[in-house]
Amino acid sequence: MTTPGKLKKLTIEAYSSIKYSESERVGEFQVMFNPSTYSQKFEIQYNEDQAQGTSGSSLGFGKMKPQEYNFEFLFDGTGTAAPVIDVPATIKKFLDLTFHFNGELHRPNYLKISWGHLVSRCIMKSANVTYTLFKPGGEPLRAKIAAAFSEIKDDELRASEEERSSPDLTHYRTVSDGDTLPLMCYRIYGDMIHYLPVARYNKMENFRKLTTGTRIAFPPIGDLEKEKEDYA
Repeated sequence: MTTPGKLKKLTIEAYSSIKYSESERVGEFQVMFNPSTYSQKFEIQYNEDQAQGTSGSSLGFGKMKPQEYNFEFLFDGTGTAAPVIDVPATIKKFLDLTFHFNGELHRPNYLKISWGHLVSRCIMKSANVTYTLFKPGGEPLRAKIAAAFSEIKDDELRASEEERSSPDLTHYRTVSDGDTLPLMCYRIYGDMIHYLPVARYNKMENFRKLTTGTRIAFPPIGDLEKEKEDYA
């Protein structure tokens, strides 16, 4: 258990597999100083193809791009704010773990960033090293790394999540205590308005009183529209 008020350093763990099992953990790096800020980027990519002779495009949905995180990590070898470190050697350790090619994997390591509520399974996209202070002989005493990471998901997990959330598939849910049909519709479609077509689709005699343990089908929106038309 973490002691209240105790400083917790941002930690980057490296794994040899996207499964992230403990047996595949190959090392970790703890930052010297926690970042003062970090940014998290969410991006949706739309298809911007526009027919010739038209004045605009409908911007059809393309894909949800992986979340990106950007940090700036500081390294100080002067000993004024922390124990003395060898800055080049420490940066090499950081890059060996996060960025450089792993010969056994034939790719860089899979990473997990942990800091407070932030836990991200990711890969490093880029690292820009800037040296800011030097010894008389030119050896670096201070440096900062602007690092960009991109979240990743195992193919099986990603496919499972996409299947659960796809509006083009029929979803099945089991009624739990306290569930109502409008509430369940809201969870699936983001709108309670579809509860009557769902009741008709499932041939429910009494949709106002659901029986715990009952399995209900929630069809694609297109099928619900057909139910509305049939009862119009």
